[in-house]
Amino acid sequence: MANIKSAKKRVEVIKTKTLRNKMVKSNLKTTIKKVDAADGADKEAAVRAAIKKVDQACAKGILHKNAAARKKSQLAKKLNG
Repeated sequence: MANIKSAKKRVEVIKTKTLRNKMVKSNLKTTIKKVDAADGADKEAAVRAAIKKVDQACAKGILHKNAAARKKSQLAKKLNG
């Protein structure tokens, strides 16, 4: 454990940020699973929601932009292919 006050604060801040990032990633995975479960008109809405979540995760720096592009491409393929 850190002894310096600022180092202790950094540990707490990192813990909070890690938890938030974990929440966003988990929510993203759940949304993508909903796309797999959806069918018909629901599938298009589910894909649209999943792409939005991917973009949000990318904007927050949780996903790399190329990883986000790959996920979006996979989602589009599930919808069209």
